[in-house]
Amino acid sequence: MSIGGGQSGGFLNRRGFLKTAGLGAASLVGAAVLPIAAKPAAARKKWRMRLSTSSIHYMQLPIEQACERIAELGFEAVDIWSAHEGCPHLDDVLKRVGPEGLKKLLAKHKLKLFAFSVYRGGYERYAELLGKAGGGVAVRGSAGAGKPEELTARMKKFIESLKPLADLAEKNNSYLAIENHGGALLCTLDSFKAFVDINKSPRLGIALAPYHIQPLKESVPEAIRICGKQLFFFYAWQRAKGNEQLPGVGPTDMAPWVEALAAIRYRGYVNPFMHGHPEAEVMSANLAKSRDYLKKCFKKINRTMKT
Repeated sequence: MSIGGGQSGGFLNRRGFLKTAGLGAASLVGAAVLPIAAKPAAARKKWRMRLSTSSIHYMQLPIEQACERIAELGFEAVDIWSAHEGCPHLDDVLKRVGPEGLKKLLAKHKLKLFAFSVYRGGYERYAELLGKAGGGVAVRGSAGAGKPEELTARMKKFIESLKPLADLAEKNNSYLAIENHGGALLCTLDSFKAFVDINKSPRLGIALAPYHIQPLKESVPEAIRICGKQLFFFYAWQRAKGNEQLPGVGPTDMAPWVEALAAIRYRGYVNPFMHGHPEAEVMSANLAKSRDYLKKCFKKINRTMKT
């Protein structure tokens, strides 16, 4: 399951990375995504939207019950969170469930492992667990923002600092996705451009959070297009309060987002997301709305989709 098309060595030259990421792309995290390079465009299957969601939405429940709820809602995969806001799930898996236990739990509910969100604890803490559980995407933040004229130099330094983590990800059959955030180094469309131009590693990419793009009055579809094959994780998440952060609950028309994801043949899962912790039944009801809404968006764009 290698984005790198089976090549080793961690960081490739730019020409090699573009060829690998764009043409030799294989499965992200057990997602059964086949390489698309060898087939002519006319023979390719249409892009299929696949849905996951995050365990932190059920942080008041044990990981077993969180996975059960997510599976019952019809999501195909799960993003398991470390201790952000006290979420117990990933540390519980690390200390009690273990990689084999996690694989059995996910198999029981017919869920795939999409990601570990490691904003608290860091990737190193969970790298071996992620690898032994089958591999996946590890999501984390970037660094503090600087002056606009320093963007390229700071981004280059940041990406160079991630080389040991990219090597660790390769060792553990995994990928590292850097999330954009307000006031962070990875924040604006210009910063996305700098990232994708400088990054040479097939193990390193972007976790795109529209929630942090919308306040900048910048285009989410354009951000998706800039990320291209380096988009490893996508939050279906809008700038709003409470439950309205979720797709189909708040006001944002996400059909253009889905259309942009289809255009780049995004290989991960679309992950409805919100911050805040309503009671589990309320959360499930709103996630069901999000699921149905995103499927409606996909159906709408699928009528004219050519790839």
